Formats: sequence, C-alpha cells, structure tokens
Amino acid sequence: MLHSRCMKTNKNLQVFVYDHPLISDKLARLRSADTDVASFRQLVEEVTVLMLYEASKSLPTETKTVRTPLTTCRCRVLSGPPPVLVPILRAGLAMAEPLIKLFPASPVGHVGLARDHDTLEPVRYLVKLPPMADRPVWVLDPMLATGGSVSEALGILKEHGAENITLFSIIAAPEGVARLEREHPDVSLFVAALDERLNEKGYILPGLGDAGDRLYGTL
Repeated sequence: MLHSRCMKTNKNLQVFVYDHPLISDKLARLRSADTDVASFRQLVEEVTVLMLYEASKSLPTETKTVRTPLTTCRCRVLSGPPPVLVPILRAGLAMAEPLIKLFPASPVGHVGLARDHDTLEPVRYLVKLPPMADRPVWVLDPMLATGGSVSEALGILKEHGAENITLFSIIAAPEGVARLEREHPDVSLFVAALDERLNEKGYILPGLGDAGDRLYGTL
C-alpha cells in the first residue's frame, strides 16, 4: 500500500506528503542530471499515477450489479462526474497525459502562466476552462516553488466556479506551501516530496531543475 502523511498548517491547509520506496526511487531518478528527456517524461507519468492512489480515495462510489461470464456480482464503481483536469502549462501537461487515460471522460482545462524571471511573478497568457461547478477539480503542476503561478491559477479557477480543488505537485518548496496556506487554505495539496528551500533565483533545492525544460528538451 502507498503511504502518505497528512499535515495541517496553521490555517488548516491539508498537505499530503508521500512516503513510499517506489515513489522515492522514481524521484531519485527524476532529480538526477543524467536522466534523459524520454526517461524524465516517463518518470513524471509514473509518479503521477502512483500519487493518484491516495488522492482518489475521496472520489464518490456506488454499488452496481455486474454480469460475469458465470454469474452476477455486486461491484463498487465510481459515481458522479469525473474530475476536471487542469494542467498548468507547460509542465503540467506531462502529468495530465496518464490521468486522461485513467479518466477518459474527464474534461480538460488549460491555464497558461509564464514566470517573469526578474520579479518571479506569473504572467497569464492562456485560460481555457470547462464548467467546473459541483465537481472535483485537479490542478497539475510538477513544481510548487514560489507558489506564484499556482496561486494565480487557483484564483482563476475559483473565478470560474471551481470549489472542490486538489493540487498535485511532484516537488514542493516550503515557501510555496506557505503561500498556498496564506492565499488558498481551502485547497488540498498532494506532493511526492517536500524539499528544503528556494535558491536566490526561485528554484527548488535540491529539486530537479526546470521541469518544463527537462520534459521538452529546451535546456
């Protein structure tokens, strides 16, 4: 079984940090500067799927009768609308791919935010979202660094009717978690690793570098 520990900050932000050898092994390979683009993409997808195990426990279910080749049985199945998937461009797209395969009926929204490298603040360039009221919304971004882009994206989603929001990040910095606590304490956060800190350029340490550049070979 995959394990996570649930922490609550002073403002009751729910933060789930995974503690499992399989995720840890894949994270080590993601962090390595020697990991090539193809392997990096595959590892991001694999870690995302492993994180889904814990995060999907809260999805509603119902019981249905299923006819097997021999008889019938009562089976537990998902009920209600599937989650809306919202990758934050561009790195979040790699996390969306495996989830789309598992939830093929899920609508997919896109939020495009670029970080100004001088101010470290997000610049919005694309917002395309489906209806999100009364359904879970899963926001996907591999790195929660300063929290600026994620916080901006969450604000956009709330403006468009999202209420039940979960954020998936593979690696987070304490500074990003603190910003989320201040600005969006009602959001649940799932992270595969909570790292040490940010450097003077706003990159996570030890981190894994720029996730978008490593995913798409634009180093």
